[in-house]
Amino acid sequence: MFEPRVALASLSGEADAAWARAVESHIGCAFLGGIALDERTREAARAMTDRDRSEFLPDDPVAFVDDQLAALADAPLRPAFNVRSATPGPVERAATVCQHHDAIIELNAHCRQDEMCAAGAGESLLREPDRLAAFVEAAASTGATVSVKGRAELDGVSLSAVARAIEDAGGDVFHVDAMDSESVIADVADATDLFVVANNGVRGTATTREYLSYGADAVSVGRASDRPELLDEVRETTAEWFASEVSP
Repeated sequence: MFEPRVALASLSGEADAAWARAVESHIGCAFLGGIALDERTREAARAMTDRDRSEFLPDDPVAFVDDQLAALADAPLRPAFNVRSATPGPVERAATVCQHHDAIIELNAHCRQDEMCAAGAGESLLREPDRLAAFVEAAASTGATVSVKGRAELDGVSLSAVARAIEDAGGDVFHVDAMDSESVIADVADATDLFVVANNGVRGTATTREYLSYGADAVSVGRASDRPELLDEVRETTAEWFASEVSP
């Protein structure tokens, strides 16, 4: 999927190509975004900026995805883009752009802001796995590599069941914010053959090894994404872990 097995996790209104290029030699993947694709999610994003949250709100969000990915064309990493939409059509259009750039498209089933959930995006999709599957199918139909970003500790939601729905719909990656339930990574890894990226609190060797011991295929770093020394420690830890797995 990507090497080294450390990614940058998208940061709302901050995670653009320049953000990724600042640490490009330390990582294997960068999830840009999130970006609101349709009018309902764009309206939600505008409301969120009224509460002083950062959001990307370009006039043409799909063109923005294209431009940002083009800016990473010669970067030594695999780009990815986290997207929000209330309907599958815009997701399919963005996925076509991602496929052209050999980038991963990531469906945002993670945002817990009230406005985004009310629009039918974000973590509301975790409560409607059939609807989430329709989004995955739309993205996968383009030939793009498809990821879903979700979070643990949502009442009434089984991430193992969500993972199976993603896999059955043609998805490739489950990017899991474990919150304070790190062992949920084991449940997800055991449920499917998806490539599992573990997120939340990755700050060095100990947390990286914990997630990998639960079966994660890679880890991602969010708020500490501007710390090259930390990214190097995480990169070295993942490299050593997977090298030991294949050694005789």
